Amino acid sequence: MDFKLELVLIPVADVDRAKTFYVDRCGFTLDVDHAPNDDFRVVQITPPGSACSLTIGKGLGTAEPGTYRGMHLVVTDIGAARAELIGRGVKVSDIRHMTPQGWQPGADPEHQDYGSFADSSDPDGNTWVLQEVRRGKQ
Repeated sequence: MDFKLELVLIPVADVDRAKTFYVDRCGFTLDVDHAPNDDFRVVQITPPGSACSLTIGKGLGTAEPGTYRGMHLVVTDIGAARAELIGRGVKVSDIRHMTPQGWQPGADPEHQDYGSFADSSDPDGNTWVLQEVRRGKQ
């Protein structure tokens, strides 16, 4: 039996501001923007290449805006992904990797899968981690 994660609800305070951030700044695809009344709105967006979408909106849940932490966006080239996001106006931390001595600056020298990270957040403070996974694409 497969259990596929296909949608994650992200709590935001201002739907239009979040939509602009994710679609215009991050380059996510806008799949749905549906508001049948003033109390309910669903905006579904999908990161490029992802099988899992995000939903932001109004009347969707009880989580407080900015409370989601450490969601991972997996990329095959963390340097290129970081540069693309920065070029689109997104603030992204420096890249770092873990060693036996602790965190070190820069990408993992061998670009080992799951070894390099950079952080970002949306306008509400929900945090994201870019994580490099090449799966043998070196």
